[in-house]
Amino acid sequence: MDVAVTDEAGNLLTFERMDGAVLGCIQVAIDKAYTSAILGCRTADEGKLAQPGQPDFGANTLCGGRIVILGGGVPIAFKNTVVGAVGCSSGTVDQDIAVAEAGVAALIMKLTSG
Repeated sequence: MDVAVTDEAGNLLTFERMDGAVLGCIQVAIDKAYTSAILGCRTADEGKLAQPGQPDFGANTLCGGRIVILGGGVPIAFKNTVVGAVGCSSGTVDQDIAVAEAGVAALIMKLTSG
């Protein structure tokens, strides 16, 4: 698994790559976090809106192609404000989503406990 964490502007704060994670997914994980941070939504939700006939069709061509419409990007919302995002890639879409959600939950727990 490749895991990226960004601030609210999509700037990379930290990145981790597990042994054996797909090398081609490094930038995908970073861009999933970027997408979630700047749009303030899950990449899976943006993916639904970016399909042909939907209001955001073609969104994946924006920002130099950095907008990702595959699941695995989840915004970090604290006190109703997006403060960053987690992006995961290298697994199936469902795995990427589960890992990103777990990462966000852990970060929120850290923010609220200290």
